[in-house]
Parts: sequence; C-alpha cells; structure tokens
Amino acid sequence: MPRDRRDVESVLQNKGFRRKENDHHRFLYFNLAGLKTQVFTKTSHNEKQISDSLLSMMAKQCRVTNKQFASLLDCSLDQNGYEVELRRQTVIG
Repeated sequence: MPRDRRDVESVLQNKGFRRKENDHHRFLYFNLAGLKTQVFTKTSHNEKQISDSLLSMMAKQCRVTNKQFASLLDCSLDQNGYEVELRRQTVIG
C-alpha cells in the first residue's frame, strides 16, 4: 500500500536517519552514535506518495526485507531492533 512521503521521512528520521537535501531528492542516511553509516535511502521532492515498488527499493537500500521495512515504518521495529539487524548482517559494527 502506498505511503505518504512525509510520514515515511518522519518515521525514518525518528529511527536514526538524518536528511540531506539535494536538487531533486532527499537523501536519508542512517546515523549511529552521530556518525553517518553506509546505509541510506532517498525520496523525491516532487512525490507526495511512495508506491509499493519504491518502498521495496527503499527497503533494499536500508538493507532489510520488505516486511522488516514495513515494520520499521509501522513502529513495530524500533531503532534498536533495526541496529541489531544491521549488525547481524555486519553492515555496521
């Protein structure tokens, strides 16, 4: 189900992502202890809704499954749980 771009950005920022503006996109980088990691995703300035296919790409960029990404957005997966998953995959230290 498509989601509102502002809601997605807000939830991700509450889960440790920090926003960086670009001409056409907003990049969201995951920060750990104040340091930018290699985990990032992006949204478009122009789009109000994010389609299922784009949400799937965002999940891949964030290094989780579609189901985990939906849980992250629905707040059943918190920042600590997300960090545990990234550590399990050795994406972060």
